[in-house]
Amino acid sequence: MEKRYQVFVSSTYADLQEERRNVIQALMEMDCIPSGMEIFPAVDEEQWEFIKKVISDCDYYILIIGGRYGSITSEGISYTEKEFDFAVSIGLKVIALLHKNPEDIPAKNTELDPKLRGKLESFRLRVSEGRLVKFWSKKDELPGLVALSLSKTITTYPATGWVRADQVANVEILNEINDLRKRNQELENLVSQLKTQSTPPSVNNLAGLTDKVKVFGEHHWGRDEVSEWEHTLSWKELFALIAPYLLETPNDTRVKSIMEKSAFELTEKNGYSANVNDQNYQTIKIQLVALGLVNVNYLQTTQGGMALFWSLTPKGKESLFQFRTVKNKTAT
Repeated sequence: MEKRYQVFVSSTYADLQEERRNVIQALMEMDCIPSGMEIFPAVDEEQWEFIKKVISDCDYYILIIGGRYGSITSEGISYTEKEFDFAVSIGLKVIALLHKNPEDIPAKNTELDPKLRGKLESFRLRVSEGRLVKFWSKKDELPGLVALSLSKTITTYPATGWVRADQVANVEILNEINDLRKRNQELENLVSQLKTQSTPPSVNNLAGLTDKVKVFGEHHWGRDEVSEWEHTLSWKELFALIAPYLLETPNDTRVKSIMEKSAFELTEKNGYSANVNDQNYQTIKIQLVALGLVNVNYLQTTQGGMALFWSLTPKGKESLFQFRTVKNKTAT
């Protein structure tokens, strides 16, 4: 059966309308189904659940970054970055198209606010790590980049795709088989989790929740300045910072990003693109596993790939409720 793939196109809108048209035209010529903000009445918090559903229905995700960061959400990030984070969290393969020379973009299409420029630079750095990235200078270059990159991604990471109903002998049977396949995958993931959720090995003199841990790394400030940062807090405080996000079973990259942002904010330093030293992060990860608070498992994503995912253990969930719930001050 001939498949057609649905591709979500994400970007800021006002400054990249022509670029989006070129990308969407290229997708249509490849017999793909483009999706994006053109179908949304408005991009705001009320539309977010609808946007998530559209992204979840897609097979691949294309991100175009120019000189704008975009409108800010209640979480303090742009809607474009929020869409990107969601796409990564559900395992969609991302093709990133970054402007090669942001300093050459006309002023009307760039961020004038230094804070937003910092957020844009931080976002560019995040996007550039661990995925296919292509750079463009002119909008006419985008169709060729899309055709080459998407063709390679489809070949390397084939997705589910869509087929015409008349190509399926019996749609009801196909749907039933698909539901059974999904259920089977869920059970396989559950079995895999149960196999790896054994009691952590006993460790002599293991630091407890009241002991202190230093989180450290580097951050950017000014135009090209890089400085070191660090913050000391207890294991209980560090766990309480990230634990609420683990209810969503995020992947390892997302957890590291949450930890970097949350810990750096406690320093009250000015700057952006803060990162946690990788060895420091790996030690923190192993410590939380050894304390029996989290599980970190290598599991299959919804798109068929494999990735590390974090989740709370029963002990971790109980600790989260103890640390982050509001207590009745009048109770005895």
